[in-house]
Amino acid sequence: MRVEVCDVRFGYGASGPEVLHGVSLTAEPGTLHGVIGPNGSGKSTLLRVIGGVANPASGCVLLGGQDIGSLSPRKAAQLVAAVGASEAVIFPFSVEETVLMGRSPHLRFLASETFLDVAKAHEAMERTGVAPLAGRRITALSSGERQRVLIARALAQEPRVLLLDEPTAHLDVNFQVEIMELVQALAHESGITTIAVLHDLNLAGRYCDRITMLGSGQVAACGSPGEVLTEEHLLDVYGVRAIVGRRPELDRPAVFVISGSPRHGKPDEHRGGGVSSGVDDIE
Repeated sequence: MRVEVCDVRFGYGASGPEVLHGVSLTAEPGTLHGVIGPNGSGKSTLLRVIGGVANPASGCVLLGGQDIGSLSPRKAAQLVAAVGASEAVIFPFSVEETVLMGRSPHLRFLASETFLDVAKAHEAMERTGVAPLAGRRITALSSGERQRVLIARALAQEPRVLLLDEPTAHLDVNFQVEIMELVQALAHESGITTIAVLHDLNLAGRYCDRITMLGSGQVAACGSPGEVLTEEHLLDVYGVRAIVGRRPELDRPAVFVISGSPRHGKPDEHRGGGVSSGVDDIE
């Protein structure tokens, strides 16, 4: 299902400042579309608008040509699934119970899950590699395992569009790679239109098919990873001097941050003028 964001403007409250200023992007079926940008650039807000949680002041979001604002909440939930940033897990539901919650949009009011719902939940658990954890309490899982369970819950909705807000936040390098490989495979193999807000530029460059870079609530760049992750864009939008090389195993960009721009203050003395590749340099 193609997702089209058309000249969207959004602000919080009648008198609040505008957060998104005429943002447009198109995400194609079966692709992983990354959204990047500095803190406060409107990334998570854009995801909320795409998911129909927040209504734009002007512009629209089209799902397969249909305005999401014209859909009932139940119908929208059948089409779009979301995994929030650092979702709090409080109640000790089992993994199976948690994934089954994804079937809610397909159930009649007060109806119980059917055999088909259980089968869909198990299919989602198998796809995300958490089936062996079915009887475990989600509160007892590691961060990486928990993130896989939340993605499985989203898949149980059978969405046409999957929205992910910082899916690798607070995960170690191994789990970051696992989650991004899973998300990329879901998009490419299942045909789900996947849009992910990412902070790590190297993960975005390695796994995304296309990237939209936001700066101050506007689209600063949009295109392939190589077209978006350039030294000029990183300086203009993030205010950092960087070297953008190529990955030896893929024709993909690799970002190495050198230092902050003089207009954003003096370079960090701890960097010593050397080359660093971590996203912490940008955050």
